[in-house]
Order: sequence, then C-alpha cells, then structure tokens
Amino acid sequence: MQTPDPLDGALLIDKPVGLTSHDVVDAVRRHFQLKKVGHCGTLDPNATGLLVLVLGRATKLSESLMSADKGYAGTIKFGETTDSYDADGQLVHSLPVPPLTLEELNQAAAGFVGDLMQTPPMVSAVKKDGVPLYKLARKGLEVPREPRLIHIYHFVFTGYQEPFGHFDILCTKGTYVRSLAHELGQKLGCGAHLAALRRTESGPLKARDASPLDQVLSWDIRELERRMIPFRQLLAAPP
Repeated sequence: MQTPDPLDGALLIDKPVGLTSHDVVDAVRRHFQLKKVGHCGTLDPNATGLLVLVLGRATKLSESLMSADKGYAGTIKFGETTDSYDADGQLVHSLPVPPLTLEELNQAAAGFVGDLMQTPPMVSAVKKDGVPLYKLARKGLEVPREPRLIHIYHFVFTGYQEPFGHFDILCTKGTYVRSLAHELGQKLGCGAHLAALRRTESGPLKARDASPLDQVLSWDIRELERRMIPFRQLLAAPP
C-alpha cells in the first residue's frame, strides 16, 4: 500500500470576490510549490464562499466530491435584467418593480422547488463543440444548449428590501443560480439578476470551516498539512 503523504487531501478555501476558481488553484499551487492541485466545483468570479481544493492523490476524488449537493446564500436585484443573468453582465432591460412582499416572493420561489430542466446560460463555461459558451457570447453569438436535469431542495427568501431579495438555496451540482434569478424575474414580470452569491456548503463541508485565501497564502507547509482534510478521511466519508 502506498504510504500516505500528508499533502494528499482537501483544503477548504473561502474564495474572495473577483477571482476565478482557477486563480485560487494557481495561487495555492505556486505558494506551496505543489504539483497537483484541483478544485471541486467552479465559483463565478463575483461569487464568494466555499471552494474545495484537492491536493496530490486526492485529485482522483474530485469527481465524487464535485457531485455533492450545494448550498448558497445570495441576493437578487429585481427590475434589472442582464445578459449574463448576474451583476457582471450588461444591462438589457430595466422595468419598474411591482409591490412585492416576502410571502409573495416565497410563493414564487416555491414554484422552482423539485426537479427542473435548466438550460445553461450563454455566459457560462459549458462547451459547445469544444468551445466555451462565454467565448461565443462575447462574439454576439447564441447557440442551442441542451437542458440539464437539476433538483432544487430548498429555495427560500429570508428578507426583502426593494429591489433586493435575500435568499437561501440548496440544490444539486451544476445548478446555475443566476439562471434561477433570471427566471424568477421573468415570472414576476419585472426581470431580475443575481446581485451576489456565497456558497455556504458542499455536501457535509461548510464555508464556516474554510480559511480565507489571503490567510492560506500566509501559511508555511506545516500549517497547510495541519489544516487539510486527510486523504483517508475523504475516502472513509466522501461528501
């Protein structure tokens, strides 16, 4: 049996806004001079929260770890539609927001709970004939996309101060929360986009147990070893 390496395992990062998931992987790989580092589920640059990194032999577990259900907390801005369905996109439409109560928002959100067929947005990393959709979108192109089956376990608004609604959601992997924000806005007749998003959980792994990236990049290799979830622990109880 191969001797376990203390650097084989998972590292929980609290991703800051403005960085891609790949940026985080590169920063950790360079700082600790590691050969194998991957991540288990992309977060958009404007999203924050739990990003699970896998190091060494644990990169072989990335697919199983990536399949875990995801939890998020976020904010939707009603009355403005963007081409990317989030705050990074260009404004497409602006409409008055009708009078809305928290109860009415939750009634509308309840319509999304359960199995859904969701079409990936054009501004996404999904590939069409080997080309990421966002590259085609930058050229002004829109191509047919295959809908994907997702499941929403829980979609609840916790607060509303016009035009911002704050929500919690639990869903299967591959769910585009910004698409849900867009579809909810269409349903309410005023349009909407995702203003902010934070991943709070991935399977049993929680954002509250993650370390901010700037803190991680201040560690030495011994501190990294101390903070990691060991490979054997991941094998025994995969998320």
